[in-house]
Amino acid sequence: MARSEAFYDLAMMQVLGFRKNKFIVSNDPHIQYYNRQFGFVLRPSRTSTAHDSYSPGLHHFCLRAESVDDVRKAAEALRSLGIAATEAKMYPDYAPDYWATFFNDPDGIRLEITNYRQERRDRHDRWDSPA
Repeated sequence: MARSEAFYDLAMMQVLGFRKNKFIVSNDPHIQYYNRQFGFVLRPSRTSTAHDSYSPGLHHFCLRAESVDDVRKAAEALRSLGIAATEAKMYPDYAPDYWATFFNDPDGIRLEITNYRQERRDRHDRWDSPA
């Protein structure tokens, strides 16, 4: 938990501006990282098995930045803090305006920061309209 907390404090709070709180559930410590839109919680593992992104469950966690420039800045900031983030680059196989950086947490969970692409902006803005 301490190793993950140190990592997420850097990545989520220092680079991406999330906030954090801590609480106890069933005698287990929990750490929540959150922003205005959502949050996620870390808790102690009950096994020592390494994370396998191709087994059932979480494959990777994608975070959105406002712009391509913000993705670039996040990648640079992560690397400056010692986190092995890839160079921000365009992934045209995913979408014509898809920019991202990728990195792993200490337990091997894959993380991604991508730009707020036009398709997602349109989906957000037209949420209540018929498909």
